[in-house]
Amino acid sequence: MAGGGPVQARLDMAVRIIAGSMVAEVCSLYLRRASGDLELFATEGLSPEAVHVTRLKPGEGLVGEIVRLGRPLNLSDAPSHPAFAYRPETGEDPYHAFLGVPLLRGGRTIGVLVVQNRTERVYGEEEVEDLQIIAMVLAEMVAGGELIAQGALKDVEIAPHRPERLKGVRFADGLALGVAVLHETPVAPEQLLSEDSAAEERRLKTAIADLQLQIDHMMDGQHGLVGASFEVLETYRMFAHDRGWNRSLEEAVRSGLTAEAAVERVRSEHRARLGQARDPYLRERLHDLEDLNDRLLRHLSGDGAAPAHVLPENAILIARNLGPADILEYDRGRLAGILLEEGSAASHAGIVARALDIPCVGRLQGLRDRINQGDPVIVDAETGEAYLRPRADVVSAFSSRMAVRAQRRAEFAKLRDTPAFTRDGAKISLLMNAGLAVDLDILQETGAEGIGLFRTEFQFMVAEELPRFNAQTQLYQRVLDVAGDMPVIFRTLDLGGDKILPYLEAEREDNPALGWRAIRMGLDRPALLRLQLRALIAAARGRELRVMFPLVASVEEFRTARALVDHEIAWARKRGRPTPSLLHVGAMIEAPALVWHLDALLPMTDFVSVGTNDLMQYMFAADRGNPRVADRYDPLSPPALRALQAIQLACADSGTPVSVCGEMAGRPLEAFALIALGFDRLSMPPSGVGPVKQMVLSCDREAARRGVAGLLKGASGSVRNEVETLARKLSVAI
Repeated sequence: MAGGGPVQARLDMAVRIIAGSMVAEVCSLYLRRASGDLELFATEGLSPEAVHVTRLKPGEGLVGEIVRLGRPLNLSDAPSHPAFAYRPETGEDPYHAFLGVPLLRGGRTIGVLVVQNRTERVYGEEEVEDLQIIAMVLAEMVAGGELIAQGALKDVEIAPHRPERLKGVRFADGLALGVAVLHETPVAPEQLLSEDSAAEERRLKTAIADLQLQIDHMMDGQHGLVGASFEVLETYRMFAHDRGWNRSLEEAVRSGLTAEAAVERVRSEHRARLGQARDPYLRERLHDLEDLNDRLLRHLSGDGAAPAHVLPENAILIARNLGPADILEYDRGRLAGILLEEGSAASHAGIVARALDIPCVGRLQGLRDRINQGDPVIVDAETGEAYLRPRADVVSAFSSRMAVRAQRRAEFAKLRDTPAFTRDGAKISLLMNAGLAVDLDILQETGAEGIGLFRTEFQFMVAEELPRFNAQTQLYQRVLDVAGDMPVIFRTLDLGGDKILPYLEAEREDNPALGWRAIRMGLDRPALLRLQLRALIAAARGRELRVMFPLVASVEEFRTARALVDHEIAWARKRGRPTPSLLHVGAMIEAPALVWHLDALLPMTDFVSVGTNDLMQYMFAADRGNPRVADRYDPLSPPALRALQAIQLACADSGTPVSVCGEMAGRPLEAFALIALGFDRLSMPPSGVGPVKQMVLSCDREAARRGVAGLLKGASGSVRNEVETLARKLSVAI
């Protein structure tokens, strides 16, 4: 195979050698074209005239079935199989025994290798093993250009190289142009076949033992891994000690592969099988296995420690999914954008990306297998698209859009110190949502007048164990120190739902968004909530303290939660400890039930804040994290706007300060509608402050109020287009 000569002659020699070594009457090699068709490229035993003539559509025939399954197919009587597709030009009528294995390359099936015999027989395990090894070697040689020159392959789909546009979902707004960097890039095996199987098995067992020990230490807290999700580590330990996984690796080594090649083979098999699974739980297990395989490869290479994340300029991070702390391990100055194969806008990665102002697009199906390290990439988080290896004209047009966006950002920066007054003199307070230490560094830059929502759960989510009293106190104290005289509203732990702490035991719920989460968890685990309240009180030390409880669904829940605050204040005073100079306790209005019970709730609160993210999904019974239904409702529709108006009017009548702190507040058009409804305190992601302030400065509030009130009369559906037309008519910058 290493010799010269025409391409076809070398392929013919390859299948002839394989047929002889396997004592098979037929050996055929199919390669996958860019169209997805599988073309017969070489055969020994079938009709030579069928070469480059016989093509099978995706999923067609036994060869297509192997591609679909991603694993070998071993049959004693092939024609009786329901997937069998007869092709008269091949002359395969007399052959019954059939064994086909996929040529796997990075989880992609790039071809199929088949052997056949006339007699009805089932090939033995050793024969299946032999053909898999041969297929693996062939796949590497074909993809690496060793067996066939790349030019001779024409459009054979070996590795992604053509420009592609993928449609996904916007997780964090923005535009980015850069080069692809694969998260946890695997160490590629340099050698596939071993000369000493016993030595390779010893290497493998040593690496597995080192990996198991490292993970055990992480779980025991003896060696912390920065930003590692404890849940993933727990899964690592389960898989690392799994006998089946260990046995698969050992068997692959004993068959003649190097330890690294064995890991790659088992990885490819898992990808091919689980990658097509519809069950999200199974797909998440594939993500865990990917990380575990990468770790094992690093141990085999002698570098068992976590890799240093050295990024090129304008790096675009590519991953199947990310935990909330994974992003924080990368150099923010070089990380231009993020593309994810999975996730949701409400996922941890999406929230962190928005907080860091990093453009992020997710739900890009097949992303990881369509891109190579170093490929040029465009992240269009305005339209929710990704361009892989874009053409020059696409890059040019996109660069122009980026320049316009940069110019707008410069205009926003000039408004940083300008007070947010409407044209008719109404003062609008623009606050910032935060939850990460990095948010504090940009508070002054945004021009925000304070922190309207500090998500305290982030500290718990990125830690490997429950943060102790001192750690919590130090964080809250730093937040208050950085804010100075500006207000800060601390939201108590909003855990549960999609935010699970691996070190707290949690049961799987059929509907976690409506389950045991937020204030419900805090009231059922009062020690957890009281510890946090005690830390907040200690951090205030003579300063104002604003505490807000999330997802309050009943007046009784708020009454009970407020009693815990009063108890902790009394506890501190009794022991002579400092207490806040002024205490404000509020509730988040996220459960629709509260909208009709504000008359009882508001007299008990010092302030309230409307969490539009949850309020809207509960009102419309549509999960905002589910891409199939997330667009089934529009917050700029009569039911949503009327509910918001009812809240604002009730707060105005009772004199209760009210703010809006959901994603809605950070988008200029939606913020325009909120101001028209009477809201004058908006809290938003840092990136939203500039655009919303520009909108406020161009807005006549009274004219907006009259216009929006007119739109709500008699409207049957979304009034988004009408609100936008009104804003443009009033010359509002949206």
